Amino acid sequence: MKETKRPTPLEAAQLVIDKHFPNCQAALLAGSVVRGEATATSDLDMVIFDQKLTFSYRESFIDFGWYIECFVHNFTSYREFFENDCKRAKPSMPKMVSEGIVLRGAKNLDTIKKEANDLLRKGPEKWTIETVNMKRYFLTDVLDDLKGCSKREEAIFLVNALADLSVEFILRMNGQWIGSSKWTIRALKNFDESLAENLVEALEAFYQQDDKDNIIRFAEEILQPYGGLLFNGFSMGKTE
Repeated sequence: MKETKRPTPLEAAQLVIDKHFPNCQAALLAGSVVRGEATATSDLDMVIFDQKLTFSYRESFIDFGWYIECFVHNFTSYREFFENDCKRAKPSMPKMVSEGIVLRGAKNLDTIKKEANDLLRKGPEKWTIETVNMKRYFLTDVLDDLKGCSKREEAIFLVNALADLSVEFILRMNGQWIGSSKWTIRALKNFDESLAENLVEALEAFYQQDDKDNIIRFAEEILQPYGGLLFNGFSMGKTE
């Protein structure tokens, strides 16, 4: 029996709308397939707008040979997700709307796309001095634990934590959005490719050679312009 060829991302997305959301007023296709970064395991990320909905929801399913993730909203509920994403400095929903290919309801999406683009250009809220010091303290704490760690199984998790905290610190101190999982290194690379390469090299030195000196030095150097390590005198929640 001849194997049926699965439809292209755009074709599949249109089929999803026709089958699962025929009455929606607007829809976008976003994610890696839109950015030209799709892999063999990439799914279809779709944002659906249906004014009849009273609440937002997320739904995942398999159809037309694709893994599909749908983020379904009415024309006001998406704003809460925009706001929450920006507070976390991880603008997943604004980015999907901004980069998404319009499949239906272009006029309905003009304002929403503008809102998303404005938020992305603005960048995340600047950290307060108190937050900067708290982040310096947490980095210092992990650094100290790693320096004194003699068990590789524990060092693995300390190095991972240190890498995540370091990337967050670099990006937020420079007014950049952050990311999770694979987006952690992508966000750093988009900001400073050289720094991203240095971090990856430091991680490789640990994973391949059990050498933690490079990742320790990396974290110490990124803290230096902002006062360096912080332990002595740090307090949180103290009142006079």
